[in-house]
Amino acid sequence: MQIIRFADLTAEPWRNGGGVTRQVAGRPSADGSGWDWRVSIADVTRAGDFSSFPGMERLLTVVEGDLLLLTIEGAERPVEKHRPFRFDGGAATAAKLPTGDIRNLNVITRAGAYKAYTSVIELSKKRAQPLWDGQVGIFLQGQATVADNASGPEALARYDAIAGSDDATPEVLGRGFLAVVSIDPVED
Repeated sequence: MQIIRFADLTAEPWRNGGGVTRQVAGRPSADGSGWDWRVSIADVTRAGDFSSFPGMERLLTVVEGDLLLLTIEGAERPVEKHRPFRFDGGAATAAKLPTGDIRNLNVITRAGAYKAYTSVIELSKKRAQPLWDGQVGIFLQGQATVADNASGPEALARYDAIAGSDDATPEVLGRGFLAVVSIDPVED
């Protein structure tokens, strides 16, 4: 079972200097020029421009704070907590923080090669949430444990992530919320 502890992730400044991000998981591109997909958690503490990622698609979910107001190519788009929002990574994008600082779950995929989906799930103490290969679960809040068929339960801290597996199938049990990110290759 692979648990990625949020406390162990390094905060890296954005390319444009407007915030910090912590990479949870990613797949480097074959040509070494970047990555095919990346899952990260970013802190937005001031209004300003987002970094541009031409040829990429972004899927952003506010996980802490109430509202992020994006302006994408001149059009305003409110992004509310736990509601994933998809947009072109190369589009001119700026953010405003009308209700204060936010933290977001940011999934960026190479357009045409991968497609990402994010669901925010309310956890149950009675029914475990499985995580399959191609999925990453990020524990957002509450109290929960994760276990698989080879390991006993381990407590999760806020923003800890679990890599999915078809072999061991980790399962999350508890109370609170879990973001499940699925990254699928695009079939021709």
